[in-house]
Amino acid sequence: MRRLISFLFLLVVTVTIRLSAQESQKWTLQACIDYALEQNIQLKQSKITLEQSEVDVKTARATLFPNLTFSAGQQLSYQPFTSSSSTTSTDKAVYSGSYGLNAQWIVWDANKRANTLRQKQTSSDISQLGVTEMENSLREEITKLFLQVLYAEESAKTNRGMLQVSQASYERGKQLLLSGTISKVDLAQLEAQVQNDSYLLVTSENTLRGYLLQLRQLMELSNAEPLELAASLPTEEYILRPLPEQDDVYKQAMAYRPEIQSSQLAAENDKLGITIAKSGYWPTISLNASSASATNSTGNINWGEQLKFGWNNSVGLTLSIPIFNNRQTKSAVEKARLQYNSSLLTLLNEQKALYKTIETLRLDAANAQEQYRAASSKVQSNEASYAMVSEQFSLGMKNTLELLTEKTNLSSARQQLLQAKYMVLLNRTLLSFYAGNTTEL
Repeated sequence: MRRLISFLFLLVVTVTIRLSAQESQKWTLQACIDYALEQNIQLKQSKITLEQSEVDVKTARATLFPNLTFSAGQQLSYQPFTSSSSTTSTDKAVYSGSYGLNAQWIVWDANKRANTLRQKQTSSDISQLGVTEMENSLREEITKLFLQVLYAEESAKTNRGMLQVSQASYERGKQLLLSGTISKVDLAQLEAQVQNDSYLLVTSENTLRGYLLQLRQLMELSNAEPLELAASLPTEEYILRPLPEQDDVYKQAMAYRPEIQSSQLAAENDKLGITIAKSGYWPTISLNASSASATNSTGNINWGEQLKFGWNNSVGLTLSIPIFNNRQTKSAVEKARLQYNSSLLTLLNEQKALYKTIETLRLDAANAQEQYRAASSKVQSNEASYAMVSEQFSLGMKNTLELLTEKTNLSSARQQLLQAKYMVLLNRTLLSFYAGNTTEL
């Protein structure tokens, strides 16, 4: 009995510890990204496409080797009227059989199969880069939502603090009304400010829940699992740290980003397609070999001897020279060249789009840094001004309008500082991604 009680006690303690650990688990940015990479359905589908391309490579490689087929046939023929003068057999039903082993190997085809294999292998590499590109896109989307959640949390925290200030001002206004320092209209304005700040708090909390829902959906995380973010927010020194040079980020991205590598491989593949199309002008040499035998019930020789004496082996070469094929080869070459030119333009467009993206991210980050500096000074100034006016209001030296104006200015300055802060974080983090690095928040 004591052992049973001890066992149950240990079981309860273990379960409690595990539940507490799950409840206290907080999701870092990297944890969110890793989970999404494992669970995202579209990413899993792209990996299936990659596996299909790998099968195509195996198929193309197999064409370099000979093919071998075995065939066997049995036939029953019935002749209701036979000539009595026949010297072979008078059987009306005749059984016959044929058995053969055939092999064919294309000896030379102007490297068409070898180039096709290279093309399939490149296509498989492009599919792999497609998976990497989708992973990068998922990382960026998770990062954006992660920072939006953190921003919404801080925004709600700021609004909650402003609501507390409004409530304190309203309570102080009640005392001033009793002492005759302010009027009922002034008190009503203070009460309206409390209601307005309550509305802003509810709105920010709803925004937070919306961002959390989007993050859950992107991570394929069920509602039953808790999602509490953990982030070591950087200091002001990090936010105002000089940004990396635009050209340096671009050079790193050119060597790292999968969309650029994919476009380069696509251009190489299309160039190889021109060579494959031109191979249609060249002859093809094939090596053929066969080993066959046949049997027939009309003979006087048994089945085994018929197979033996009817056994026939042959080997030969086949030369196929294209002379006129209704312009199919010439059209194929022209289309391949046009496709190659199009892929070069696609590569150029991807390079320009990458440069534009990096240029925009760095400009937005630089602008946000300037806004952060201005907003930081503005917050300090407004905090000092509001503290002074609030104290004067408590003493009856300032009216309600002046107090509310200072409070509105302070609230606006704090929101501007918050927005600038997260704009810097977002654009700096994305710049880091484009340079091939990761940033852990």
